[in-house]
Amino acid sequence: MDAKGLRSSDKIRSRLNKVLLPLWGGRDFASIRRGEVMRLLDKVEDGSGARSADITLSIISGMVTWFAQRNEDYVSPLVKGMRRYSKADNARSRVLNDDEIRALFAIEGTFADMCKVLLLTGQRLAKVSAMRWPDIARDGTWSIPTEAREKGNAGDLVLPELALDTIKRQPRFASSPYVWPGRTGGHRRSFFEPLKDLQAQIGDPDWNLHDLRRSARSLMSRAGIKPHIAERVLGHAIQGVEGTYDRFAYTQERAGALKRLASLVDSIVNPPENNVVQFGKPA
Repeated sequence: MDAKGLRSSDKIRSRLNKVLLPLWGGRDFASIRRGEVMRLLDKVEDGSGARSADITLSIISGMVTWFAQRNEDYVSPLVKGMRRYSKADNARSRVLNDDEIRALFAIEGTFADMCKVLLLTGQRLAKVSAMRWPDIARDGTWSIPTEAREKGNAGDLVLPELALDTIKRQPRFASSPYVWPGRTGGHRRSFFEPLKDLQAQIGDPDWNLHDLRRSARSLMSRAGIKPHIAERVLGHAIQGVEGTYDRFAYTQERAGALKRLASLVDSIVNPPENNVVQFGKPA
């Protein structure tokens, strides 16, 4: 942005080329519906954060306004309240506390289970929501597909038993390879409404799905997992000399990290009872 907060034409063009055109290029602009805009914003928010999603929304809004001025029958897919970011969210640090984690794990249902797996693996929403049964081996290793030009990916992860049990209880459909199938043959892509419902059940609307990833990373630190292992579990690109020269896969170390994460979550959800020793009268 410049000093007045305006985005340069190069930055707008870059976002159009990277985000909008690959998805909507060649489409009749009037055919784009609100649900498609929401799914796109969900994807951008998960990958780049709420502020980036709002920048994308701002560009779409400008396009919608321009088109509406020239087409009197056009109905905008945008509604009030679609923003994801506010200045108070800058450098967002929200993590779920222990009470909220217990509340999440007390809730049944496929969407709640997907959120549990997000917390237990620390993976991006785009990866967990597109999880396929064939990608999970018998030994519990989840092979995460890598997209073209993807910067970071955890690759093969040996899932802990708590995550595997959550996955295995999902219904399987012969018509779909996805663990969390959507309504149109692909994987689940709609999160807005079920998230609102889940937020209400937990009792706090001030968290989003990306916060589960941040919560997982914070819990790994709490569990004593070394930072360079935790970062590799999340699939973050390792910077500097270490990222350039250390090409070791850390498969067992990452598996151990997820196991310790799951153990900590289990101890939060099922806290051990205080051991009370009662002394009887001597015989």
